Amino acid sequence: MNKVALVTGASSGIGKATALELRDKGFTVYGAARRMDKLKELEEKGIRAIELDVTDDDSMVECVDKIHKVEGRLDILVNNAGYGSYGAIEDVPMEEARRQLEVNVFGLARMTQLVLPKMRENKYGKIVNISSMGGRIWTPLGGWYHTTKFAVEGFSNALRVETKEFGIDVIVIEPGGIKTDWGIIAAENLKKSSSKGAYSKQANITAENMKKMYSGRGLSDPELIARTISKAVTARKPRTRYLVGFGAKPAVLIKNLFGDRVFDSISKRMM
Repeated sequence: MNKVALVTGASSGIGKATALELRDKGFTVYGAARRMDKLKELEEKGIRAIELDVTDDDSMVECVDKIHKVEGRLDILVNNAGYGSYGAIEDVPMEEARRQLEVNVFGLARMTQLVLPKMRENKYGKIVNISSMGGRIWTPLGGWYHTTKFAVEGFSNALRVETKEFGIDVIVIEPGGIKTDWGIIAAENLKKSSSKGAYSKQANITAENMKKMYSGRGLSDPELIARTISKAVTARKPRTRYLVGFGAKPAVLIKNLFGDRVFDSISKRMM
């Protein structure tokens, strides 16, 4: 019997690549997104499209219930849905800060709650939480985004210990710079929030640098992360975290070796 996987945020980038990679490895894959029209290409390639809004509890409950009714099980959850909202902490409206947490943390947490009962019953499950190297390091003007990813790290650590006795693995993926729209969206949010006022100088420079970086060729492909996820969920004993992609390992190593103050200076120059 094929194992059943659900990938959230599957309409593009890492989520899309992961859905295809898991399909190629023989999983029955459900790809979830808010807009069903964005999933047509995946449907044509054998992925089962399912509607999901991780800010709507009814939508999340319905999504998981549908899969359980059809398949009788859900073995793999890839919590990939999320986005990057940059802007000076002082400038970002609390409404946007709460939305960032709602999507990147609370949506992930609620999806996890919903899949756990069946996984416990089956004594098997793998929950993959997409964090970021930004859950281990920080950059100026990304405070709210880093807040969400640091939260995902702590949430995953506690969850891993709680669920171990039920045969459930909790795996954290920490991508570096990946060729997706993430950086463009973050740069646009940054300009919207902080292009005027006290932080305008550094905000405008940072936004332009982010656009150049995410429009260039130096970043890693989403398929690298997809292969890492596939490796993790097919491993008998997966690692607890996978730090992978452009800049991820060097950045975390520098922070660990030289400490906060030195990394503060480096991260400001980098951005």
